[in-house]
Amino acid sequence: MFKKLIVIIICLLPLMQFGQDYSALWEGHFSFFNIKKVTQSTTKIYGASENAIFSLDVNSNEIEQITTINGLSGETISTIYYSETYQLLVVGYENGLIEIVFDNDTNVLTIVDIIDKPTIPPTQKRINHFNAFGNLIYISTNYGISVFNLERLEFGDTYFIGNAGSQLVINQTTIYQDYIYASTSNSGIRRAPVSSTNLVDFNNWELVTTGNFLSIEAQNDNLYAIRTNRRIYKVVDKTLTELFLFPDVPLDVKSVTDNLIVTTKNNVFVYDTNFNLVSKVDKDPNFVTDYTSSTILNEQLYIGTKIFGVLKTSLLSPITFEEIHPDGPLLNTPFRIQTDARGLWVTFGEYDEFYNPYTGGGPHRRGISHLINNAWQNTPYEDVLGARSLNYISINPLDNKQVFISSFFNGMLEINDEIPTFLYNQTNSGLESLVLPNNPNYIDVRVGASTFDSNGLLWITSGLIVNQLKSFNPSNKQWKSYTLDAIIPDAFDNNGFADIVIDNNQTKWVAAGYDYGVIGFNESNGNTVIKAVFSEDQNMPSTTVSALALDKRNQLWIGTVKGLRVLYNTSNIFDDDLSVDEIIISEDGIAKELLFQQYISDIKVDGSNNKWIGTTDSGLFYFSSDGQKTIYHFTTDNSPLPSNSIRDISINENNGTVYIATTRGLVSFQSGGSGPLETLDSVFAYPNPVRPKFNIVDDKIKIKNISENINIKITDIEGNLVAEAQSRTNQRYSGYNLEIDGGTAYWNGKNMANNVVASGVYLVMLSDLDSFETKVLKIMVVR
Repeated sequence: MFKKLIVIIICLLPLMQFGQDYSALWEGHFSFFNIKKVTQSTTKIYGASENAIFSLDVNSNEIEQITTINGLSGETISTIYYSETYQLLVVGYENGLIEIVFDNDTNVLTIVDIIDKPTIPPTQKRINHFNAFGNLIYISTNYGISVFNLERLEFGDTYFIGNAGSQLVINQTTIYQDYIYASTSNSGIRRAPVSSTNLVDFNNWELVTTGNFLSIEAQNDNLYAIRTNRRIYKVVDKTLTELFLFPDVPLDVKSVTDNLIVTTKNNVFVYDTNFNLVSKVDKDPNFVTDYTSSTILNEQLYIGTKIFGVLKTSLLSPITFEEIHPDGPLLNTPFRIQTDARGLWVTFGEYDEFYNPYTGGGPHRRGISHLINNAWQNTPYEDVLGARSLNYISINPLDNKQVFISSFFNGMLEINDEIPTFLYNQTNSGLESLVLPNNPNYIDVRVGASTFDSNGLLWITSGLIVNQLKSFNPSNKQWKSYTLDAIIPDAFDNNGFADIVIDNNQTKWVAAGYDYGVIGFNESNGNTVIKAVFSEDQNMPSTTVSALALDKRNQLWIGTVKGLRVLYNTSNIFDDDLSVDEIIISEDGIAKELLFQQYISDIKVDGSNNKWIGTTDSGLFYFSSDGQKTIYHFTTDNSPLPSNSIRDISINENNGTVYIATTRGLVSFQSGGSGPLETLDSVFAYPNPVRPKFNIVDDKIKIKNISENINIKITDIEGNLVAEAQSRTNQRYSGYNLEIDGGTAYWNGKNMANNVVASGVYLVMLSDLDSFETKVLKIMVVR
């Protein structure tokens, strides 16, 4: 009854909204190794990573995830708190957002009061701490203290407690002996009577002591405060008595079950009510990592870490540790992804838009992750032979257990049967280091975009050298180098390449940095030819090309930092003048350019020749094969994308799963489409039989593993035509009762009169229009 009342109240609140549960078609692939905060209920431990949360039921050991799939925002989490009274989890974010996750509910309540408040600068809205008292929760922020009513789910007052009502960074609050105390970053400890009805008046807040305080926490009859000088003090009235000097800066301080818990990066200290040390946890040699936060439940200590998720150990005998976290990739910052027959490869190396690997503390020492049969296998940096800034992934089509991963600093890593086996560099391969005139000993082998051709040769791009295009034959280890100096005069004129694709004519198309657009290169006839498209005269909106894709018709789709272009004829480009076309669509009767001025980060073509296009700030688009129809436009507002900045897309054509790498994590979408097969040998229909509870109109019957050019007729048992479709005519999303999407056909159960068919047996007759192969399936419909 109480929860129903909450829902009624929520519907009336303008600054709150429910996040939708997307678990039907979406799946999250988040990392839970780096835990920022832990908290507890009476039966569960909650651990928050950068932008996702998991819970552990300590009785059943069941682990559940709470992510953008369940309605979380995907923003960066700063703190969490669980309310046993109201059975909800409160999540605070660095940007001021607050979300509430209700127990046993699929909805997430989003509260935007702070994030939308114009009088507070964006940099000062960070949520630092939640402190519950009665039905209120005091929210410590970088501007002051806000009050939220957990019973009514609404905001109360905001306290600006600095001198003359100025904004202060509040790190933590606590209630002690009828006072609310606040620790500030640079203005000491302040307090006010908690029962006062006028706490908005800064004059009611008195200064207890000056200094820079990280935390303040009440523990039964005691009050403790910790300064940035690593010292903990007992506070009595306005007198501070020093108790202990911690070896490292305390990161998390909380009182749980009469214990005071202080967490530093190297230790956890647990004290009783007399400040006697109950337990001191050092680092375990098997789990060398920094600690971040800790809590206690059932005499067990749960420690958040930066590398191993949550570590569980005995409170009184912290000798052995248990690693706890959901399965997931190494990090929530995927850079490049690539599907294979068994799952998905992920790299986390980075370079910026100017191909600088030193950005953000790089070259990055990060490992790789591989999703294999729905389980993650993670290879840490220590096992990748020293390869830094790992980026593009190419899987050998002749041996899918052999994988080559580009390093934008150390060359190219070869992996066989999941094990990194060889690092190609300037000393043992045809790869080259850039040469600095004033530092000839500097080594920097920048390998970026790569792909295999139909002959099993791996084509590799490399920036800041003369021979920027290379081929490698994995079978005989032979290297060849090619210069692009007909377009790029000097090695240092081009830092790197955004993409490389190879068309049916064996022309290599490379997205050449930020000055030379797209370069077409072909050496297959013994006569090397090269051509580029980058100028306004060739209808290019920018010289900076960011993504390339070749569709099923051998048309080249070109993404730039200022929009989209298509090269419709890739056959005679070395003989003809080269120009590209924009796609013009009609929107409300007005002709517009598709994706005008959008920064396009990636383009992928699915089995139906439809286009998935990612952008850097507008989310993900799914277009029909010609771009004239927008099938989906996913953003953080209408989907579980953790960010509108898309880094990479990869499609599993066997099952239609679309993997999306964003700046804040990895998710996948079950598009339902798949690539066509060469024969009808493995074609099948499901569900079959179709039972009464199945929603045939919306969920549709799928006919899988069809060939590319096919005619499908569905008849009843007496031979009456019920539905018919043909490739390239009855395409999906076109409103037909029977639609074809690559290797899958969809029937909504309706007949030629647009009525749902009656119970009975229906024949599906398939005819390949190229090979004349035929196949007949039977589908039983029970209504």
